[in-house]
Order: sequence, then C-alpha cells, then structure tokens
Amino acid sequence: MPLPQKIETGYTTDYIYSLPDGQRAELIDGQVFDMAPPNTRHQRLIGRISYQVIRYIQEKGGKCEAFVAPFAVFLNADDRTYVEPDISVICNPDKLNEKGCNGAPDWIIEIVSPGSRHMDYMIKLFKYRSAGVREYWIVDPMKNRIQVYDFEHDEMEEYTFSDTVKTSIYEDFSIDFSEFA
Repeated sequence: MPLPQKIETGYTTDYIYSLPDGQRAELIDGQVFDMAPPNTRHQRLIGRISYQVIRYIQEKGGKCEAFVAPFAVFLNADDRTYVEPDISVICNPDKLNEKGCNGAPDWIIEIVSPGSRHMDYMIKLFKYRSAGVREYWIVDPMKNRIQVYDFEHDEMEEYTFSDTVKTSIYEDFSIDFSEFA
C-alpha cells in the first residue's frame, strides 16, 4: 500500500468535497493527503473495537457518540483541516452537525495500515494533541502494539494485543485486545 500522497498546500475542504466518489483524502493545515483503501484486518479491528465502544456508551446511557470512518472531523472547526479517524468519540453534542464533527473529538482511535504509519504516528499525533483531543489510541496490528496517549494527563502507555487496555475518558471501560489477536 503506498504512502499517503502529499499534494500541495493551500487547499480547503472544498477540494475534499470535489473529489470523485470513492476517492478519499484528508486535509491537514491545507495539505492534502490521499488515503488508500483499508485492508480486511483493518476493517475487522474497526468493527470489533467500535462495537465494544458503542455498546458501552449505549449501556451507560452516556451523552457521547461513537462514529466510524468515513466520518468527517473538521478538527480545528475550520476549512483547512479535515480528517477521517477510524473511530471518533464525541461527548459534546454541540460539535455535531449533518456534515460531521466541528472541533476535536474526545477520543480518537486510528488503526495503522502500511500506508498510514507516518500519518498516524507523527502528523496526526501532533495535530490531535494540539487540537484538544483528550485521548488518542494508535492500534498497530503489524507491530502487535497499542499506544495510548492521554493528553489530559500528559501520559503515554504502550500495550500489546495480549493486554486489556483501559481508556481514561471513562472510569470503568477497557478493551481486551487478546480477543482480536
């Protein structure tokens, strides 16, 4: 899978919405990055993780909502940064409209693909932190690793697919990754 293509700077979300059907890209500070289609393992992980997150939120009756890609996140609530995190949890309903989320989600989970490694570990890590995301998980099936960034408490923990991983935005929620190994 090729690396995301950095096209040029100066683009806005108008460019993203002008793409032909089926073509996906993200926009970070006016730079366009093409996205490759996800593979089967990537999709399985998104499905299994999002199922657990959504089920937890529904059982607790919380105000948060979880969304699965493709779901538009206008990270800085402007037209120069548009991302599609694999899983986004938004706890402030005022950030949601028919187009997606305006501002930083509370919790973002990205599943690493061969072509998204640099984006997930570097570019998005910095962008999510600076935009106000509370928690960011990087799930890397190729490295058997889950990195959890708790930006509110300035902490980072690393886990494997044999661990149970607790989220910091909920006191009593964790995901047993050994079920996905």
